[in-house]
Amino acid sequence: MRIDLGNLPSDTALLHQLVRDMAVIVEHRDGEIERLQAIIKKLQRMQFGRSAERLDPDQLALGLEDLDADVGRIEESLPIAFTEMTEAPPHRKPLPDHLLREEVRIDTDHAACPGCGGALHDMGESVSEMLDWVPAQLRVIRIIRPKYACRACGTMAQAPAPERVIAGGLATPALLAQVLVSKYCDHTPLYRQSQIFARHGVELPRSTLAGWVGGACWWLEALHEKLCADVFASDHLFADDTPVPVLDPGRGKTKTGRLWVYAREQRGWGGADPPAAVFLFAPDRKAERPVTHLRDFKGVLHVDGYAGFEQVAARPDVTLAACWAHTRRKFYDVAQATGSPIAEDAVRRIADLYAIEAEIRGKAPHWRLAARRKLSASRVENLRLWLENQLAQVPARSTLADAIRYTLARWKGLTRFLDDGRVELDTNPVERAIRPVALGRKNHLFAGSDGGAERWAILCSLIETAKLNGVEPYAYLTDILQQMADGYPANRLGDLLPWAWKAANPVKA
Repeated sequence: MRIDLGNLPSDTALLHQLVRDMAVIVEHRDGEIERLQAIIKKLQRMQFGRSAERLDPDQLALGLEDLDADVGRIEESLPIAFTEMTEAPPHRKPLPDHLLREEVRIDTDHAACPGCGGALHDMGESVSEMLDWVPAQLRVIRIIRPKYACRACGTMAQAPAPERVIAGGLATPALLAQVLVSKYCDHTPLYRQSQIFARHGVELPRSTLAGWVGGACWWLEALHEKLCADVFASDHLFADDTPVPVLDPGRGKTKTGRLWVYAREQRGWGGADPPAAVFLFAPDRKAERPVTHLRDFKGVLHVDGYAGFEQVAARPDVTLAACWAHTRRKFYDVAQATGSPIAEDAVRRIADLYAIEAEIRGKAPHWRLAARRKLSASRVENLRLWLENQLAQVPARSTLADAIRYTLARWKGLTRFLDDGRVELDTNPVERAIRPVALGRKNHLFAGSDGGAERWAILCSLIETAKLNGVEPYAYLTDILQQMADGYPANRLGDLLPWAWKAANPVKA
């Protein structure tokens, strides 16, 4: 409700009634806003980072969206007094400079003062901005190649047809990139995309879109291999895996494959290599999978509790660093299930280590190592002695004893960060890379074949690496598909990796 202060009623009784009505509305709306905001704060406390695991993160986001929408509706219904010259002060960040701007000039409809008729003079202007949306549109690009003939010898001349990403296909690189990003970044299955295109008046069957995805991935396979080679040449990696259901037509059901994920993240200690994540599909979780993937890797591998990684560490040039986040989760689950004060104390002790890490994040490795030896080493040793003492006193078959044994069995890997300033406390970088796959699983339900899962791995690798480097995936895929179709040299594929592409295309990125 908007109230024009320049056109208020002159009757005193009406004014009194208007004020009373406004007071009742404001009181009611303020109470409702306070109630909704209390719910939001409660949900945010329940989230408490990923390790709390009290509420599914996606469900939490949906709940917060609806509550914020309720607050917005109530705030919009509040009475707002306005006059012609009044503007609300800005409470938000300015809109990015790179966005296109369209100016709309709203001028007065009179040249003289409406009060006295005197001449008006320019005293500046008020400028405000609103964010607009230009809906996506499909267009047809007509490629015209004139033909010429020589009357003397009959020879005909015509420019060659440009190479298409999909041989004989209709899709431009931009449309292919849209389909790929929608499916693998925004998690919109192809049948839904087909429905969206139909609303725009173009019938593109799901099978056609699927063919485009397969054709585009054929071009991207070599780039994926280049990305893998670059990542596995690093000396510090994070490794994990996640299940991916794959349709198994012979049995009429799905089988469980795995996406193995290897992430490089050096920003925590100022490393020179750019962040990256590579995904590789395998039909099972056998230890031979990471052994094969990491056959050329030498360095520190951050891992969770999966025993298969021990075979990778059997080589003398590979060292395992265990994950404190997984360790903390063991004790947290016990504390939530049983209320054990010992488990709660273990969680607090591990939190102290993370508090120290927060203070040294981004510092040089030698600085981090010195701080850890000064502040963390004694806490870690005290924790080990305390756990050994508690293990002797708690029931051997209890979940608390299991958590303690889990921790002590990985103690060497858990304390690796005390010897190398480049080692992190946990595998959170690779778990963050995996999260979009989990959301994709909910929307896609399953991969239609092993080939579909491999394409999933290829696109996830390029898209997640682009996002890690601040590269917009649609612009990136559009450009590299066009360049590859135009005959980009195979020996220069490294220049098309996201961080190198960003350096060459700062505006597009």
